[in-house]
Amino acid sequence: MGARRLLIASVATGLVLGTGAARAAQDEETNVQNLPAVEVSAPPPSTRRATPRTPARVTAPRARMYVYPTSPGTGRGLDVDKVPSSINAVDANQIRRTGSLNITDALRDNIAGVNISEVTGNPFTPDVEFRGFVASPVTGTPQGLAVYQNGVRINEAFSDAMNWDLIPTAAIRSVTLVTNNPAFGLNALGGALNLQMKDGFTYQGAEIDVMGGSFGRLQGSAQWGKQVDQNYAVYAALEGIRDNGFRNFSESKVRRFYSDVGYRGGDSEFHVNIGAAKNNFGASATVPAELLNNYWGATYTTPQTTSNKVGYVNLTGKVEATPTWTFEGTAHVRRFEQKVVDGNPTDTQECAIDPALLCFGDDVTPANGVNGVQLANPFAPGTILGEIDRGSIRSTTFGVSGQATNTDQLLGHENRFVVGASYDASVTRYNATAEIGSIGENYVVTGSGVFLGPTGVPDPVAGPVSLRTVNQYNGIYAMDTFSVTDAFAVTGGGRFNAARISLEDQLGTALNGDHTFTRFNPVIGGTYKITPELTAYAGYSEANRVPTPLELGCADPVRPCLLAAFLVSDPPLKQVVSKTVEAGLRGTRELNIGTLGWKVGAFRATNYDDIVAVPAVGRTGFGYFTNVGRTRRQGLEAEVNIKSSTLQFQVSYSFLDARYLDAFAIGSESPFRDPVTETIQVLPGNQLPAIPRHRVKVGVDYNVTDVWKVGGNALFVSNQYFVGDESNQYSKLPSYTVFNVHSSYQVTKNVTLYGKVDNIFDKRYATYGQFFDREALPNFTNGGADFTDPRSLSPARPRAFYAGMRVTF
Repeated sequence: MGARRLLIASVATGLVLGTGAARAAQDEETNVQNLPAVEVSAPPPSTRRATPRTPARVTAPRARMYVYPTSPGTGRGLDVDKVPSSINAVDANQIRRTGSLNITDALRDNIAGVNISEVTGNPFTPDVEFRGFVASPVTGTPQGLAVYQNGVRINEAFSDAMNWDLIPTAAIRSVTLVTNNPAFGLNALGGALNLQMKDGFTYQGAEIDVMGGSFGRLQGSAQWGKQVDQNYAVYAALEGIRDNGFRNFSESKVRRFYSDVGYRGGDSEFHVNIGAAKNNFGASATVPAELLNNYWGATYTTPQTTSNKVGYVNLTGKVEATPTWTFEGTAHVRRFEQKVVDGNPTDTQECAIDPALLCFGDDVTPANGVNGVQLANPFAPGTILGEIDRGSIRSTTFGVSGQATNTDQLLGHENRFVVGASYDASVTRYNATAEIGSIGENYVVTGSGVFLGPTGVPDPVAGPVSLRTVNQYNGIYAMDTFSVTDAFAVTGGGRFNAARISLEDQLGTALNGDHTFTRFNPVIGGTYKITPELTAYAGYSEANRVPTPLELGCADPVRPCLLAAFLVSDPPLKQVVSKTVEAGLRGTRELNIGTLGWKVGAFRATNYDDIVAVPAVGRTGFGYFTNVGRTRRQGLEAEVNIKSSTLQFQVSYSFLDARYLDAFAIGSESPFRDPVTETIQVLPGNQLPAIPRHRVKVGVDYNVTDVWKVGGNALFVSNQYFVGDESNQYSKLPSYTVFNVHSSYQVTKNVTLYGKVDNIFDKRYATYGQFFDREALPNFTNGGADFTDPRSLSPARPRAFYAGMRVTF
């Protein structure tokens, strides 16, 4: 969507002020260095020669804030103490220490309020939740976090889904999680993640990194950067991963490429970066608890596979026109394709009157084929029927943006004024089909070649879908930071968003629709430097999210959809508006053992007309989207860290209270549902499901010698309500604590060996839970009787060992 040059945004690598990314993004083996004060846009960093020990390294730019998600270049600084919101950042060092090519692992380990749930059952496609807002790859999940890569929003156009697997992790220079800022445009209800990528000006040398271990994991990455004279630079990264998974049918293959060509001359800098990825996953999803009791790697219904492909080209430019004016611009083109194959139970069954025919939803309503004629039953009597749902998404997105920044003094005081605009347009083709099949005792659905057409009386509820959607998002924003005194600064401004979403049914007219949404979101805040080592901040902001084409195409409770496959209607939905207030303290202090950094903050975000996915009563797998009124998320986040050349230590705690503020009824498979209406009643004050209230994180890295380093981290996540238990009547999904350790040894100046053990105590726990229809399929492990436990869980990975080697040139 929107902003490409947004305000008060990300902390670049190397934030000195106890922010969790308080050092330069440089090679893991290089000594940590103190950096000067934070500035807004990265200037040309001084390129220093690599030390003999570490020929390949990332050159540390001066620590500074990126007030917009833009590529690093020339620019003018803004002290971090003038940012009226919390600051959460992860640098390249912290990403490397995870030993993972999943950027979500570094977010989980280093940002207090972030929690990871493997809803799909695959470690490469997790849900990332922050302050109760989610960025998920699952199509149909109401999204609440915006994600930017080098200034380009990468939430997918059709559903705002976030495909973390497409991000080239080795090429990331820094990630900043920005809160309380509407300048990031649509969908930044809980905040925005801003990824800054490496280029040849900030990374020189070459590196090859290979790792292997448990469950058939084999991964490798290679990166290379070079500055050619003073004006040109090139960078490229390539990644590949293969993982068999610990569960049946859960193999993953990841292939990613990223490159950047940059030019810097005088007061100007320009970049072209190109990327591509092609990934395949066996997404096992949740599995009934009774099956997990027999085998931790069990699956329920398969096939469940996902194929993602992306290609993109981004152009960025920045020019310092005068000593006080800077102009920036971006243009991008992105192509995304996804194919999903999903085996499920089905509402298709033998007809009561004539078993030679198929019915749908009950044993009377005809199940029609694509030609509109009732389907004959090709299956033997007693066959357990299933369904293979296939969906495809093909989106092409184009966007441009521009921004002007002025740093002239105002009334004799320091002042920074920014104004900008952005335009994004996306065209998506969405198709879905449903093939009837049979289910064996291994819960594998075998197709029959028989496909469902529009089925149901009087309204069709299943059948092929072909939809074309067009998204057009416009935004204009302005922001000013005025220094009242050397210690006190105020920030004010806002952004106006205009969105138009058109739906064009390719098989009829039922899905046709044209929707327009507009809103102005303000922000105001201030910071006060109480002492040189202590700063207070406070701010208020608003943000909005417009319904996605998927949500608009499935918003009628009378005609629910098979989420997320079949769209049937497009009644209007209201846009979600979030109003956030936050305040806190942050500071640093030099100690004998290193730099002590700390921060503590509180927040409250209230959503109005929040959108949720509602299960349909009496229809397995069917549901719809609707506005449910107000929801509130409030809490506290605190962190303490110590940084030195030999010790990296961090401990954090977050408390999150997320509740519904209005009453509504919702369909559920809960044991406590009304037996007649098959619904539960949500009351004001009920907690939102799938959101743990308490999180504690501890991490430490210590240099035992100049060449040997050891470290580890621990994560505690408290219990949470099951999805489907919005009325808070069932017992919670249990809390869990997991411990990980890692170590590295520098064999020569060019070669480093490393290893890690995840879940060292082999804790068996689940990160996500929901209820399921216990009568949809029999429990074959119990002689074919019905399931008795309503819980369906996403089991976490057991203990795993990994070892790798890193070679630098």
